[in-house]
Amino acid sequence: MNQTSPSLRPPPLARSRTLMHPGPFNPQRIQSRHCDRSRHFRLALQPGLSLYDALVKPLAERGVSSASVTLLGGHLDNLEFCVAQPDPSGRALIAYTRPIQAGRAYMIFGNATLGKDAQDRPVVHCHAALRTEEGDIRGGHIVPQSCRVSGEPVTVLVTALEGFALRVTFDAETNMSLLQPQPLVHHE
Repeated sequence: MNQTSPSLRPPPLARSRTLMHPGPFNPQRIQSRHCDRSRHFRLALQPGLSLYDALVKPLAERGVSSASVTLLGGHLDNLEFCVAQPDPSGRALIAYTRPIQAGRAYMIFGNATLGKDAQDRPVVHCHAALRTEEGDIRGGHIVPQSCRVSGEPVTVLVTALEGFALRVTFDAETNMSLLQPQPLVHHE
């Protein structure tokens, strides 16, 4: 029988924390919609534009208002990001910090979601891993309006979601406004 020496055994894994949202439990935690069709394409985000404008404008020109976007890396100037910490008020499980200045940074990889707010304006929710000029690896929620694409264009892969809309709506369980799939509203 092959036994591992006690000194060579890995330490036991810590038990995961159970996180409880403050609102009423929703047994259907993941809200999803079926999409009969979608478009997949590649975009090059242009230098000099904010990450927000570099995504929103070319997608709007293609008739895209809801999308999932994979950012494949690139340089960003004036990068600001936030991290989620426990909400000291207890109204929600987490609260974002004030923006943290990262300055010029290299985005290693990121994911963004494009949707609409309650006033029908585009919203870009983006999380990314980045390397600062000092070489520190950071990550969190990127503030897309403040950072600018710099140097070379940033390549992104887009999945345009059609047949439903992603809209910022209040979620009672988390007690936060979140991007959630909603039926399309046709204006005549």
